[in-house]
Formats: sequence, structure tokens, C-alpha cells
Amino acid sequence: MTPPAQRSRRDLTQGPITRTLLLFSLPLLGGNALQSLNGTVNQIWVSHTLGENAITALGNANIVMVLMIGTMFGVGMAANILIGQAMGARDLAMIKRVMGTATTFFLGLSALVAVAGWLLTPSILDLMRTPPEARADAIIYLRIIFASTPFMNYFMFIQMAQRGVGDSTTPFWFLLLAIMIDVTLNPLLIRGIGPFPKLGIAGSATSTLIGQGVSLVCLVVHLYRKKSVLMLGWSERRLLKPDVDILGSLTARGLPIGLQMLMMSSAAVMMISFVNRYGALTSAAYSTSSIIWSYLQMPTMAIGASVSAMAAQNVGAGRWDRVAQVARSGVFSGLVVTGVIAALLYAFNDLVLSVLLPAHSPALPLARHINTTVLWGFVLFSISFALTGVVRSTGAVWAPLLLLSVALLGVRVPFAALMSARFGADAIWWSFPLGSITSAALSLLYYRFGGWKRAHMLQGRAHGHAADTGLAAPSMAPGAIRR
Repeated sequence: MTPPAQRSRRDLTQGPITRTLLLFSLPLLGGNALQSLNGTVNQIWVSHTLGENAITALGNANIVMVLMIGTMFGVGMAANILIGQAMGARDLAMIKRVMGTATTFFLGLSALVAVAGWLLTPSILDLMRTPPEARADAIIYLRIIFASTPFMNYFMFIQMAQRGVGDSTTPFWFLLLAIMIDVTLNPLLIRGIGPFPKLGIAGSATSTLIGQGVSLVCLVVHLYRKKSVLMLGWSERRLLKPDVDILGSLTARGLPIGLQMLMMSSAAVMMISFVNRYGALTSAAYSTSSIIWSYLQMPTMAIGASVSAMAAQNVGAGRWDRVAQVARSGVFSGLVVTGVIAALLYAFNDLVLSVLLPAHSPALPLARHINTTVLWGFVLFSISFALTGVVRSTGAVWAPLLLLSVALLGVRVPFAALMSARFGADAIWWSFPLGSITSAALSLLYYRFGGWKRAHMLQGRAHGHAADTGLAAPSMAPGAIRR
């Protein structure tokens, strides 16, 4: 009989590729949908209760929040890859060691980010050129979000670690709990309904803080009750002392992944600073369109995360014959699903926007034009996300950072900045699909001709054999970390 702690795990080294990938992706897709729905509900309450200036404040603050999460995402992804490889190699002791070191690192760094962010919030918003009429609300909202950093980041890390061991279902249920709490408290705290205080935009951020904190506690309790391999017992508390080898491996791989997330977030900050020059109305339209883009990218992110977890387990198990199949399946699935959603969004653009913005809002025609220009480019983004997921699963992390640098800092941002004088705000909107085209092309070229096949996070005695697929890479033995 399968032990309770293992029933939710999925062996990603066995079975049909596409079916396994899609089944593993479903809870991630559901989680992404819930998070986007949560943002949508938040947008609706804020826009219909507090107006366009509050929407602008929310949009500016949310970009900083993504930037903040990016500081932690790299190490979380590196830990996820290492846990996935250890799971594929059936090295449970390594999983415990990784969890101990990563837990101490995450909690310590999150506390520093929370304090620094709280103190620097006004300066951050000034650098973004946040419109003056939205600045006060943005400061209130962002400071509360910074206070929730330890809960948000550790919650994210635990979910990523669970996917590394093949469990994408449990994180979904606790994410659902967090969002249910957030959605329920949002209008109560914004409007001051019943016994709840009227907090305005601060109520929106406070509901997020409470939802993340409660769900994190419940998830940790659940994993301890199920005797999850990810949880450390009292006798294993010594593993909380950072292991120098593991910490070195996590930071060496996590740094470029984190820089990649920070670069994306920094580019978003620069883009919204360009948008803010056109006033609060254009910024509100852009923030609204960004919510719709998040829905379009849901399947891309879910499939990409599943590709990374699936590839990592197969790398750890020495199943190189399946790695190329995972890449092909990820690209094809992402294109098909994202393409269908893009077509639906084009067909019902006005209907969707009318839900997100008040009736007869002057931001509606602006948001419609933005979506018409930008949406199709995100379909191509699914190519980059799937292929870089496979590349990173081996420990090759610097090349994806370089490719993204070219797409964002070499194409998207310069085009928006330099061509605005000629095309106005349209230069900003067209810079998005141009960046996506560049990223997809470079990712395909590097996947086909790059040296990612030789990268690794673990080293030691070789085991298994690489199939004649053109994707052979050094095999990895369990338990040893590359220094």
C-alpha cells in the first residue's frame, strides 16, 4: 500500500509524455487561474469603489510586488530543480538537506526585503514616476504588501518544492484557500462592511496578507501531518544550518534565474514609467489590459513550470530519451492552448473590458486598442517558456538570462523609448510582440545549438545511458553537489 505522504506524488519519469505533462499542469493552471481571478476581483472592487486613481496606484504597486517576488524566485526555482533531480534519483536525504538550507535562506532574506521595502516605498514609487494623484494610495498599498513578504515568499517556495517531488495538487488546494480568504475579505475591508473597518485600498492589501499567512500555516501543518519528505522533524533541525555546498549550488543557479525575474520585473517598471508619462487614464487602461494578459499567460506558465519539473526528474533519473519529448510536447501544448485563449480574448475583448472597468469609462477604448495590438505576441511567448524550462532543468541558467536580456533590454525597452517620439504610445504597445518574437527565435536557436546539454547541478558516478536523440548530457549520480 502506498504511504499517505506519497499518494499525491506523480512519477514524472514514467508514462506518456503529453498526457503526464497536461495532467500535472492542470492544478498549476487552476492555481494560475485562481490568482488571476483574485487579481480581477481585486481590480473590480477597487475600480468600482475607489476609481481610476486607485487603479493606477494598484497597477504601480503590483509591478513592484512582482519585482519583490523575483528576488526570491531564483533560489526557489534552483531548489525546485535540485529537489526534482534528487527525487528522480530517489535520494530523499538530499531533499531534506536542500529544504533545510533553503528554508533558512528564504526566511532570512524575506525579512530583510520586507524591512527595506517598507522604508524605501516612497522612493521606489518616485523612480517609477507614479502619477501624483495615485501616489498616496500606492504607498499605503505597497507597504502592506511588503509586510506580507515573508508569508508570500515562503508560501511560494513550499509550493515549488512540492512540484519538485511530483505533487502539483496539494499546492492548488491551499492556494485556493488563500484566494478564498482574500476575495471574501477584500470588499469587507475596502468598504467597511459590518464589523470590519473601512480601510480603502489598504483593505485590499490587508486581505492578501491575511490570506497568504493563514494558508501558509495550514499548509505547513498539513505537510507535517502527512509526514511529507519536505518537512524537517525535530531531530533534523540541524539541517536548518545552511550547508555551504548546497547554498553555493542554489545561489550559483538561483542568481541568474532571479536576475531573469528581476529583469522582467525591471522591464515592466520601465514600461509603466513610459506609460505613466501619458497620464493616469492611459495607465489605468494599461493596468487593466495587463490583467487580461495574465489570463492569456496562465497556460504558458503552467505548462512551462510542469516542463521544468518533469525534465528535472528525468535528468535525475538519467532518462535523457524523454527530455527532448518533454520539450516538444511543452512547446506544442503551449502554442495550442494559448492560441485558443488568445482567439477568445480577441472575440470578446469589449465584453471582458466592460467587466474590469466601470461603464462608459474613458479608459475603455484605450484598453481595447492596447489589447488588439499586444495579445497575439503572448502566444509566441509560450515557446520561450517551455524551452527555457527544459534548459534550466539541467542547471544551465546563464544562457536564458542572456537571451532574455537581448529580448527585453535590446528590443522591447529601447523600441518603446526611442520610437515613442514618432509613434506615441503605440510604440509601447508594439514593443511587446516584438520582444516576444525575439525571445522565441533566440530560445529555439539556443535549444538546438547551445551547450546546455553539458550543464549539471549534481556530479558523481555516471549512471544510465543517453539515447541517440542529439540531447545527450552527462549523467548524474544522486547525493553529490557540484562545488
